[in-house]
Amino acid sequence: MTPAARLQAAIELLDAIIASARDGGPAADTLIARYFKERRYAGSRDRRAVRDHVYDAIRRAGERPDTGREAMIGLAIERPDLAALFDGSTHAPMPIEPGEVGASAGAVPAWLVPLLAAPVEQAALLGRAPVDLRVNRLKATPATVARQLPDAQPIAGLPDGLRLPEGFPVEQADPWKQGLVEVQDGGSQMIALACAAAPGMTVVDLCAGAGGKTLALAAAMAGQGMLIAADTIRARLARLSPRAERAGATFIETLLIDQGHEGRGLDSLHGKADVVLVDAPCSGTGTWRRNPEARWRLTQARLDRLVAEQARIMDFAAPLLAPGGALVYATCALTDREGRDQVDGFLARHDGWTTEALDMPLGRAHGDGWLLTPGHDGTDGFFFARLRRSA
Repeated sequence: MTPAARLQAAIELLDAIIASARDGGPAADTLIARYFKERRYAGSRDRRAVRDHVYDAIRRAGERPDTGREAMIGLAIERPDLAALFDGSTHAPMPIEPGEVGASAGAVPAWLVPLLAAPVEQAALLGRAPVDLRVNRLKATPATVARQLPDAQPIAGLPDGLRLPEGFPVEQADPWKQGLVEVQDGGSQMIALACAAAPGMTVVDLCAGAGGKTLALAAAMAGQGMLIAADTIRARLARLSPRAERAGATFIETLLIDQGHEGRGLDSLHGKADVVLVDAPCSGTGTWRRNPEARWRLTQARLDRLVAEQARIMDFAAPLLAPGGALVYATCALTDREGRDQVDGFLARHDGWTTEALDMPLGRAHGDGWLLTPGHDGTDGFFFARLRRSA
């Protein structure tokens, strides 16, 4: 492919990604994979160049553009090397017309700006993310792993955290294959620390997904006690089993619960848990550096639905705690509606609960919880809080 043909391919992909974001279709990575599966003539350098163009355009535009051409022209206005490729030659984009407008640059959709937590450094939300690892204490120590991964650096404040450069192929490395490490952002590791899980406890990860935080809790419990990973989506929980096997965390129990009727599946746990982690479904605003396309999918209506669902999950999680137990609420979101305000609302709805002051090695206090941001802490963005049920 010529450089101009690569640019035209990126425009075609952006058209598909914009439509998919508008209509709730497949993610950008899926669409890119499909595109090149149908175009076997594209070599690895072609695929890499097209992908870079696509994601450069996505990162630049906070608001969803109307077309892929608009998105790419916006980028080309700042990149004369790209603007020169709009020459109308075979397989190239047509020349940019006088007065043709490109997509505006921005980190955050305008409607969302007033909703972000005040300390959020917006420009940092789209920085490139490193590869963070959590050393699996069930099998290894940080010193053991560091000897096998000389490029890894400790993450300040995280006893089991190691950081590798962006794009490091960790899944090809022996420590990952042997279950000595898990890929886990430093912010997620911090949330697991806030749970203060210990051997012999009964711990419930209520929105476990594929189990990244579940595995961190398993290591903290040293394989002793009861650890339940619950979710409403079978496919998510299915991804946990091979990960747990590789990590040596075979004592984890999985529980598939019926969405909308979660209480029926959780009855047997009422009043028994020492810790319940609610890593709630959220806007994902804290993970935009890994998934910048998510900005184009988020709407006010979707945020409203997520906020209502978060409150509902907290409400059915509360009865699971034994007297004196801790409910840890977390989101990878940076809007106050999903963080600080959710904790305030929970306390207003439930008597006999208090928040506990957190003093974590990264982040800062925010309302009755704790805030991590990419600009301040070098992690994904998270809000979390620990609430204690009265004894």
